[in-house]
Amino acid sequence: MIARMIAGGLAGLAMSLTPLAGKAEVAGFYKGKIVTIIVSTGGGTYTLVARTIARNMPRHLPGTPTMIVKNMPGAGHVRATNFMYNRAPTDGSHIATIGNSIPLHQTLGRKGVRYDARKFNWLGSTGITNLMTAVWHKAGVKTIEDAKKKEVISGGTGAGSGTVIYPMIMNNLLGTRFRVVIGYRRAGNIDLAMERGEVFARSGYSYGSLTRRHPDWVKTNKVYFPVQVGIDRARGPKGVPLLIDLAENEDQRQIFELFSGTVALGRPYLTTPKLPADRLKALRKAFAATLKDKAFLAAQKKTKFDLFPATADQVARIVAAMINTPADIVKKAKAAMTRSNTIKCKDFTEAKNCKSKKKRKKKKKKS
Repeated sequence: MIARMIAGGLAGLAMSLTPLAGKAEVAGFYKGKIVTIIVSTGGGTYTLVARTIARNMPRHLPGTPTMIVKNMPGAGHVRATNFMYNRAPTDGSHIATIGNSIPLHQTLGRKGVRYDARKFNWLGSTGITNLMTAVWHKAGVKTIEDAKKKEVISGGTGAGSGTVIYPMIMNNLLGTRFRVVIGYRRAGNIDLAMERGEVFARSGYSYGSLTRRHPDWVKTNKVYFPVQVGIDRARGPKGVPLLIDLAENEDQRQIFELFSGTVALGRPYLTTPKLPADRLKALRKAFAATLKDKAFLAAQKKTKFDLFPATADQVARIVAAMINTPADIVKKAKAAMTRSNTIKCKDFTEAKNCKSKKKRKKKKKKS
């Protein structure tokens, strides 16, 4: 009896010490290590937030490693994503923040996909505000119904960007009349074009970014918002309908939900597949603690970046829902993205900031 009690006691002690042993092992791995945060853009908000994460997250990770940020832009976030899936070390020394369009890119069967987003180990997300369609006050369009009756010239960057995709979806499914000028080098150039009267709208504009860059636009009603893209009204201005609210049937609703999922993902963070379970647990716990860290929150407040935290489980569920979208809905979504009523930069003589690729190539050859 006593032997059994002793054996049972020792077994219980061993079980109670297991978490401590696991934590010590994780601390031993990370002590003196450098953890790299890969950012799938060349700069911008993703990079600034990642640097803030890098300064604050080590305090919450056993072993207190040094964190550095490395930019890896290319192929619309795909380059960095492929790196994390296929080439990055799987020991927990690399994490990444990637574009929220990555699961959608996979779902739509776009080029370059050498990853399965469902198999990443997600850490969570810092979140973003909803994406707006902003229409200049002189356009005479305040609502989606107005946009169905009157043509609005809208600025666009690349064909795969939100500046082009969202107006195309609305044109093809809701009957709006956005005429998109494709080829602006940067989204910021579209803002200048709106102020100069060259174009009168921009889609895919984060509400947080818009209010930071152009607070006067909102305060003085220089722009109107006929629609916002997202799944949570609290992430945007009051009284503006969500795109999913405008669906006229169930198929449209599912298509709009698919494209709204990217907004729900915000600025997601992940690490590699095949990561040791104890290190994954530690990374997730440290990431969640960082988003509640006073120093991190103070830095976010100072820069006025929007913050809508999501857990690893929430991100994983959104990713799975997007990739598991029924095939018939995916097919209809692709059809809805078909470009219609568009103008190429080189054919749009009014735009001073809109330069065609052909012209840029000629300049390079001369130099």
